Amino acid sequence: MARSVNRTASLRMEVGNAVKKITIAIVLLFCALAWAGSSPNPAEYSVNIHVSASRMVPESGARFQRLNVVIDAKKYELVSDDVPNMLLALGDYKAKLVKDEHKVTYESYRAYEFLFPDQKTRKFIVVGQTE
Repeated sequence: MARSVNRTASLRMEVGNAVKKITIAIVLLFCALAWAGSSPNPAEYSVNIHVSASRMVPESGARFQRLNVVIDAKKYELVSDDVPNMLLALGDYKAKLVKDEHKVTYESYRAYEFLFPDQKTRKFIVVGQTE
């Protein structure tokens, strides 16, 4: 009788461990899928941005990218610190507004996400505007 009870307890532990392993595997799968994300939807990138100047600016051993752009006939300066060690080609790009904060009427914080032909994206922050 004691063997039967021990065997039942042992079997329950094995089943419990198997369930835990399966649960962990499923959670890891969902985390990997969430981390991988999905491809950007081109329909969401409806803002037309014309890049008229592009430069890499070295700062403290790193580089960031600075662009002069035209958005809706207004001139802006954009910056991205998430750049490869290359210049962005001049021309027209599709983008979407991803951040648009106006805590007071005289200040704003805006960020755009560019969609490139290879479906990669890059975020640029508005750091200047001119007339």
